[in-house]
Amino acid sequence: MRLALPPIFALVLALPAAAQAISLDALSAYLNSLKSVATDFTQINADGSRSTGKLYIARPGRARFEYAPPDQTLVLASGGQVAIFDDKSNTLAEQYPLRSTPLNLVLAANIDLGAARMVVGHGSDANVTWVEAQDPEHPEYGSITLLFTPAPTTLRQWIIRDQGGNQTAVLLGDLMPREDLSAFLFSITAEVNARKD
Repeated sequence: MRLALPPIFALVLALPAAAQAISLDALSAYLNSLKSVATDFTQINADGSRSTGKLYIARPGRARFEYAPPDQTLVLASGGQVAIFDDKSNTLAEQYPLRSTPLNLVLAANIDLGAARMVVGHGSDANVTWVEAQDPEHPEYGSITLLFTPAPTTLRQWIIRDQGGNQTAVLLGDLMPREDLSAFLFSITAEVNARKD
């Protein structure tokens, strides 16, 4: 099976001569090595609109998406929940279980892309290795496609396909180690309380 890569991949990935796909074991080891990192990101939504911002990840289970103005959205993953803070909403935060989103596969304590029925596609296109994965127990939650470049293996992008088939792409800058990330940065409760004041 060959994945048809959308044109947006050309934004960050050059296309020299074809290379062999990075193995699932090597990709799992790389993802498990990502503990606390920060990077800039560009998000391309299903309708073609774009947002930028800063992403912080502290595995397992925590992520913070800070969107740049004029977008005032903040997305937190922590404590098994995802919370979306949107100043245009009438509620403080929309929350749902992290396990019901494909992002859970990236934030898991132990990532094993070789697990039965998790990976539904794996291959390479030019210098890009891609892996499409889903929760084998709940494929209805959607899927996530991860894109990597080699030498050294680096996560460059992911695409989340939701239950309705809509795609959201997140293009990543350099993933910089950040051992100083505090738990407070990812606290949904702290953010809710701060917004009540």
